[in-house]
Amino acid sequence: MEWNKLLSLECQVEKEQEPKDFEKYPISDLEKDYQAIISSSAFRRLQDKTQVFPLDKSDFVRTRLTHSIEVSTIARQLGIMVTQNKTDYLPKEFSNDIELTNDIPIALSCAGLLHDIGNPPFGHFGEVVIGEWFEKNLKSDKFTYKGKKIADILTKQMKQDLMNFEGNAQALRILSKARNHAEGYDINLSYGVLNTLIKYPTNSLEFNPKSDDTQKHKLGYYYAERNIMEKICKATGTYRDDGEGYSRHPLVYLMEAADDIAYATADLEDAMKKRLFTLDQFVSYFEGEVTKIKNSYHNKRSEELLNNLKDRINPEKRNPENDLISFQKWMEYVRKWLMYVVAYCFSKNYNDIMGGKYTYDMFKDTNHEATIEILKAAMKEFVYDDKEILKLELAAKKIITSLLDDFINAVLYYDLKDENYKPSTADKKLINIISANYKEDYQHAKTNDEYENLYLRFLMVTDYISGMTDTYARNLYRELNGLD
Repeated sequence: MEWNKLLSLECQVEKEQEPKDFEKYPISDLEKDYQAIISSSAFRRLQDKTQVFPLDKSDFVRTRLTHSIEVSTIARQLGIMVTQNKTDYLPKEFSNDIELTNDIPIALSCAGLLHDIGNPPFGHFGEVVIGEWFEKNLKSDKFTYKGKKIADILTKQMKQDLMNFEGNAQALRILSKARNHAEGYDINLSYGVLNTLIKYPTNSLEFNPKSDDTQKHKLGYYYAERNIMEKICKATGTYRDDGEGYSRHPLVYLMEAADDIAYATADLEDAMKKRLFTLDQFVSYFEGEVTKIKNSYHNKRSEELLNNLKDRINPEKRNPENDLISFQKWMEYVRKWLMYVVAYCFSKNYNDIMGGKYTYDMFKDTNHEATIEILKAAMKEFVYDDKEILKLELAAKKIITSLLDDFINAVLYYDLKDENYKPSTADKKLINIISANYKEDYQHAKTNDEYENLYLRFLMVTDYISGMTDTYARNLYRELNGLD
């Protein structure tokens, strides 16, 4: 892979020509991508989407928007670290190309802003609910189309797409819509940025959560986006000539690491603020996990972090507020070390990454490989089984399930020219509620295959529901069920 292709500025729709005067004060195309993202409605909607705590009323906890800004910042800083480091691992192209070292951090900051844009309302649990809805209904003999069981008429890949709804694949789907609206205001991003978003260049037939290759852990694109996926990867040089699909874009490793760092540190801060655990409980848990580390060097590094936390605790000024401040300052210190080892890992494994041969994450075999795992495990220990979160997730399940029940049934016979199969009056009202842009996207995607069009109508519904904010989804559920 080569950087002149990896940062391809080609995009789906030709961009509007700017006045010649603007050349006097140039702004790079990647900076324009960043501006377009910030100005987009899809990005702004993240302010009312759950990060960890569904429907939370606190102003302190992260939303998808604040989380994405944090990931963008960390990703940008990692881009600076790997292109400007002072180690022997610095590649020659980074030391000799100022434009390249400027562009990589910008591309990463764009990807960081967008990495969760495909996530539905109510956090990752929303993804699970959508997938489980289709899995349950596709097994049902009552889920039919023109008297035929829908599971028997959709292809295996179409069914896998629906049963494994994935925010990463949905992000590509959202951002690939610009090609449908040349005169519209969709985010028309360069292929280099789009490819930096594709964590898993794998379809729903090939992904394997247990694979040793991290890029196969989830699906990264749906059958509906197979053509734009190929176009992006050919433009950026991540298309494999050996017929083995696609390689990961090198910058994905840094963007994914930035997401992991933000998730493993900032979300714990939120949990402590909400009193889901005390500082003493965390210290005790971390201490216990450190003793389980078999690698003595890794054990020593994680223990050094733990001792740093203990040193920040002033026994004479202990109270919840001071404990939180100590914990936040420690987390900032931890973040810096995690970023340090990520930059080291990327630089050390640079040739394998550029050759499409690297299959691990950026913490593998680093001083803090164990540390990041302890922090992630702490979320499971203290947060995910909290009764408040469980109750809120159950409420979210009712909302999303009810909306899918209504809208999937409504679109079964939408847009068919068949007198024997028509939407009911109620179905037509539901279809009218769906935003016009989603229906327009469906019209652009339609094929001559009746069953593929049914699959595309289902995606039209998941587009609509996954694009909702938490508040919009909750309010629409109440209105449709007469609860207001």
